[in-house]
Amino acid sequence: MQHHGKSYITLRGRLCCYKVERKASSIRCGGWFHCQGCQRGAEGTPDGMQSIKCVVVGDGAVGKTCLLICYTTNAFPKEYIPTVFDNYSAQNTVDGRTVSLNLWDTAGQEEYDRLRTLSYPQTNVFIICFSIASPPSYENVKHKWYPEVCHHCPNVPILLVGTKKDLRSNPEALKKLKEQNQIPITTQQGVGLSKQIHAVKYMECSALNQEGIKEIFIESVRAVLNPTPVKPKKNCVLL
Repeated sequence: MQHHGKSYITLRGRLCCYKVERKASSIRCGGWFHCQGCQRGAEGTPDGMQSIKCVVVGDGAVGKTCLLICYTTNAFPKEYIPTVFDNYSAQNTVDGRTVSLNLWDTAGQEEYDRLRTLSYPQTNVFIICFSIASPPSYENVKHKWYPEVCHHCPNVPILLVGTKKDLRSNPEALKKLKEQNQIPITTQQGVGLSKQIHAVKYMECSALNQEGIKEIFIESVRAVLNPTPVKPKKNCVLL
């Protein structure tokens, strides 16, 4: 059934919308996003396994989809395909407990700001990404992504991830940054920002080199299974 350009099906007696126009790719899967009434968080799956919902946000082109694809398929995508919404699912055993980790890829482009937040209800953990080779994406963590996540899900744990670690030593990337009077984001800057946004941890990765990928999702699961007490976020706006 279609209405106002969207398509719908009935799921568990409720009307759910889903994306119809998707770029063809053999390694992309899912494509669902549910209306707020159908969101599921850390509930049990039919086989009794705990389900954890992890939503990945950040500026467009910082490597969110690459991160998820590399984790779920061990393959680095050869082309950039802007995401609207996509789902990935993987089983993960952390500290002796096996969970179903439901990974939600989101679009960072401004035109999807209102649509993107439909995926936030019942989220158990957020991964906020920025590119180590993109200082503007780092600044947007403070000015856009943390305020947005904090507003919609104030008590949900956050992991801060610096992507494209390999570009710190890439001559071409360094040249482009120098032309703009910029330098790559340092690990110290990432750690400092993670403290500002009350993230449970700061981590770095390189999807191209398959470095630090699995560790990110282990820590994401651990943040839900073994939450650390955090001070209430009184202000979602960072100066």
